[in-house]
Amino acid sequence: MLTSINSPKQISIEEFLQLPETKPASEYIKNQIYQKPMPQGDHSRIQTHKS
Repeated sequence: MLTSINSPKQISIEEFLQLPETKPASEYIKNQIYQKPMPQGDHSRIQTHKS
């Protein structure tokens, strides 16, 4: 499930690439920015041990 970031306008890929990284990560899909959900359960536990 992706959550749309409130954006007053659609942006180009060039504009998206200029934005700072976010936590959780954002995705650019069809001129809109969506924020990826945070890992849940076992996946998040594995990721914390990976670093």
